[in-house]
Amino acid sequence: MEFLDYILIAGVGLMAGFINVLAASGSMLVLPMLIFLGLPASVANATNRVAIILQNIVAVRNFRQQRMLSFKDTWPIAIAALVGAVIGAFIAVEINEKYLEYTIASLLVLMFFLLIFKPSAWIKGKAPEAKGLHIGWQLLIFFFIGLYGGFIQAGVGLFLLAGLVMGVGHELVKANAAKVFIVLVYTPLALAIFIWNDLVNWEAGLVLAAGNMTGAFFASRYARRIGAAFIRYLLMVVLIASALKMYGVLDWFIALW
Repeated sequence: MEFLDYILIAGVGLMAGFINVLAASGSMLVLPMLIFLGLPASVANATNRVAIILQNIVAVRNFRQQRMLSFKDTWPIAIAALVGAVIGAFIAVEINEKYLEYTIASLLVLMFFLLIFKPSAWIKGKAPEAKGLHIGWQLLIFFFIGLYGGFIQAGVGLFLLAGLVMGVGHELVKANAAKVFIVLVYTPLALAIFIWNDLVNWEAGLVLAAGNMTGAFFASRYARRIGAAFIRYLLMVVLIASALKMYGVLDWFIALW
């Protein structure tokens, strides 16, 4: 990679760290960017986890200092997510590279339409009336969310927010802090599986992590005051362009010209 590539990685990492902590889906910027820079989809998927861990250490520390996070309340569902994430990570290292790329592209399209319908606003609207489900259902829900997060990570924050508000009954600010903690619990073990399979690009991962940690610091420190509306349109453009690229549509269109 060239020096400018690392500058781009750090910049996108900063935006992703900010988005991941304040809302969700920051990895939807990171994965296509790493793939565009030449990393295989499996390596991009694994390398992103390095930044996620360090980003969430910063965010969890800040949320704890502001008394927005209770470890005691969150541990049971975090462990359920951890079990699911281990299985998801093993699936990710075994899947065919081309199928993984098409899976990521399909998820980008899905997230594009989710952004159109503003699921975060719906979750926010449901938060005041959410009562939470029986603990057995909560564990099952977070097992499957962890399965998804271990497999691909990108977009898992949205599912975690929905599960924490509708499944557990958290109000939105507490749910956002708990979301970051759950990801921090399951990601190290998922990363260890990727490392064992030699899928991590450490140079790109650590540069990305520096950006993510910076974004996470500001988002978690000022989470009560920062709005996320401006992020939505940026994500929509990146998602649809990236999906078209990974499906080969952009290459076909460029070849016509």
